[in-house]
Amino acid sequence: MSAASPDLIDLYSDTQTRPTPGMRAAMAQAVVGDEQSGDDPTTLELCGRVAGLLGMEAGVFLPSGTMCNLIGILTHTRPGDELICDHQSHIYGTEAAGAAAIAGVSIRAIISPHGIFGVQQVEEAVRPVSRTAPRSRLLSAEQTTNFSGGAVWPLAELQAVRDVAQQHGLKCHLDGARLLNASAASGVSPADYAAGWDSAWIDLSKGLGCPVGAVLCGSAAFVEDAWQWKYRLGGAMRQSGVLAAAGVYALDHHLEGLRADHENAQAIWGVLSGCELFQFDPPQPASNILRFTFDPSTIGAEAFAAGCLTQGVRVRSIGGNFIRVTTHLDVSASETESAAQTMLSVALALAEGV
Repeated sequence: MSAASPDLIDLYSDTQTRPTPGMRAAMAQAVVGDEQSGDDPTTLELCGRVAGLLGMEAGVFLPSGTMCNLIGILTHTRPGDELICDHQSHIYGTEAAGAAAIAGVSIRAIISPHGIFGVQQVEEAVRPVSRTAPRSRLLSAEQTTNFSGGAVWPLAELQAVRDVAQQHGLKCHLDGARLLNASAASGVSPADYAAGWDSAWIDLSKGLGCPVGAVLCGSAAFVEDAWQWKYRLGGAMRQSGVLAAAGVYALDHHLEGLRADHENAQAIWGVLSGCELFQFDPPQPASNILRFTFDPSTIGAEAFAAGCLTQGVRVRSIGGNFIRVTTHLDVSASETESAAQTMLSVALALAEGV
């Protein structure tokens, strides 16, 4: 079955969402102006809304979360500096080495379970000042974690690594691609998670269901510098309110849906965890992402993903014989149940050599 089939239950990523009819109507009716002149009222509204949500002074609307991370790096560092982050983080392994290729920044990756590292690991990663070493300059953490399995950082642990990094003179950048998922799962507000961080952002094109975009926030001075990098990188737009309107609509209508996504992830786990073939890591999903593996002598992840696709369910093989499954607003509870049963039957068939 093609990945574009309308009958496909697509759990490859929450980026597979499509704008709802209400969102499309809001985009069509958006009041617009020239973003670069500060004249697009809908874009200004979105940036103000997200900055308020994160408890920060200002925000800048960007085409993608990857650009949020890159501009965060470019604004906080200079060439030759070093970024500290988790070894499976998006900023490290899934952004085409933009930190190195464009910002001239090296990365010191911390190996940690489920993307959540500790204070001592940060202490050990910060380099002593030396003329022969890169300067430790920036710490980045993902909330929720991505390829590490959708784990949610406890607030105290997130604050602790931020504090120790800042004590060493580092800036701190919060990759909040799924920050609103973390808040939906924990009840902790986005502003509490982002408090004290030098920059933070949320994605609009994942759980919120927008077709494009993210908003990067920080102090007014940070956003002024970020805006110059946005222009340099070709991210500046004109009547961007057509796109920003989708984000405003999502903030008004789609936040509650994140909890349903989490419930659907739990439902899949409830079906699959009863079968010993599935080895979950983390042991139980905390948000809308499930990560599991198999005994490689029994089932290969690539074969499992291919088998699911032929049965109308798309999941993602992410290396290391792991599968990632991501629920989102385009997948209903009944489709979730159907997908779980399909995954179970495919695994059983592969294990039996059928």
